[in-house]
Amino acid sequence: MRPFDPRLLRYARRAALPIAVLAALGVAATALVIIQARLLATIIADTFVDKATLTGVALAALAAVAAGRALFAWAEQSCAHRASATAKSQLRRRLLSHAVRSGPGSQSGSERNVAELTALATTGLDALDGYFTGYLPALIGAVVVPLAVIATIAVADPVSGLVVAVTLPLVPVFGALTGLAAGRQAQERLQALGTLAHHFLDVVTGMTTLRVFGRATAQRQQIANVTDRYRRATMSALRLAFLSSFAVELIATMSVALVATEVGLRLAYGHLGLGTGLFVLILAPEAYLPLRAAGAQFHAATDGLAAAGEVFAVLETPVPAPAPVPALPGRLDATVIRLEHLTVRHEGRAEPAPHDATLTIAPGRITVLTGPSGCGKTTLLQCLLGFREPDSGVITPRASPNDLGWLPQHPTLFAGTVASNIRLGWPGAPDAAVQRAAREAALDDVPLDRVVGEGGGGLSAGQLRRVALARALLPHRPVLVLDEPTAGLDAAREATVVASLRFRAVDGAAVLVVSHHPAVIAAADDVVSLDASLEEPAGVLV
Repeated sequence: MRPFDPRLLRYARRAALPIAVLAALGVAATALVIIQARLLATIIADTFVDKATLTGVALAALAAVAAGRALFAWAEQSCAHRASATAKSQLRRRLLSHAVRSGPGSQSGSERNVAELTALATTGLDALDGYFTGYLPALIGAVVVPLAVIATIAVADPVSGLVVAVTLPLVPVFGALTGLAAGRQAQERLQALGTLAHHFLDVVTGMTTLRVFGRATAQRQQIANVTDRYRRATMSALRLAFLSSFAVELIATMSVALVATEVGLRLAYGHLGLGTGLFVLILAPEAYLPLRAAGAQFHAATDGLAAAGEVFAVLETPVPAPAPVPALPGRLDATVIRLEHLTVRHEGRAEPAPHDATLTIAPGRITVLTGPSGCGKTTLLQCLLGFREPDSGVITPRASPNDLGWLPQHPTLFAGTVASNIRLGWPGAPDAAVQRAAREAALDDVPLDRVVGEGGGGLSAGQLRRVALARALLPHRPVLVLDEPTAGLDAAREATVVASLRFRAVDGAAVLVVSHHPAVIAAADDVVSLDASLEEPAGVLV
């Protein structure tokens, strides 16, 4: 985990100006630190040794420097907060934009699910506040202040400058050693948070079904287990932070004590003037202070750095280029779509799915895609829809999204009425068309003016799927791509849906259905079985 990732400026360019101002303020504050130490040493030496009268000019200068340091400290925090807000806003926009452009199938080119991306975009990026407001100012000070202080001390007293230069690197070395472990723990903590968010979302979404089947209580223990994993990761990170802070503080304290000892001995033997000795003693702790502060603030910033790294990984995942849409003669329902030798490989999985799949989607016919779980049926649909690019194989011709009616495996509904959810693909659809689509989807038990919650709250799983099916059927697209349209339906409603698909096929639509249900397979004109094994090419017509 790097203290400062240059990708932060690449993906959050608007934060560059506040960060540059922050660096300039750090340099100016360093100059005031040196001036204040010189004034204090001079005033003390003149007053208590030379018996000189303490002048108002000297006190005014000291007060002005102290006020200047306070003003610069306020300005640094203001710039840090501005940089944090700007960077978080820009990174969130880029993350959401990338997720949308990547498509629902790719999850931004990774295996992250919606809950993990949500946790990353909210709680994860919020942790950058600690990085910008605490760690980044300390990091700038840790770069600028020690160099300036060592140079100043070396000019005033070369021996003390040498002692500081030798002992100072011990602080960042020990800090780096503990930082490696802290970075790993921050990554584990972020993953535990993503798992907790994903599991909690699943439970909340399916709470109605869990209560119906008496499984709600059983989920309590599972959530408790995931929460305990997050708690243990957090406590482990805190324990490491306390131990590493103690080590850094101990090393810095011993280094300052070493400087004080050699200065005291040389003062006692008259080898060093009092003014110079006081100047070194006052200034020496300032060389170690920024490093100590950076070490302490690093642990508060690890969560933000880990989240930023995850965001960069998402943003650096290539977005599938939109496939060119060739000019098709006439309507698409007069064109046959061919998927030839499609192969898709998945991260963390040895075998591709699908593997060498070939099928034809013809107008006026119902094609059913079947096969064991994990053989790549849904992935093949994602390739057809343009959400994912296959590793090999071709799809000709490429259909425009406006020509496709799509029912996903896990459909999403939004807060509003049933009718408004059906109209999502055709906002201006007349009431008669909405009612017809609802009848074709066997949505006879749900009033169209019924209000549902976010994610289909208030509907059963079967009702939610039928609302999404009606949404896909409403615009009369020439190609229908349906993933398990009859899942959760009784025999009567399944027969109604199958009859509707047959009517659409007779009307000239090309219908591709993923299903395991015997009634749907029996109604198909073509059945394509995908095999998950690599021994034989998949996509065998039966």
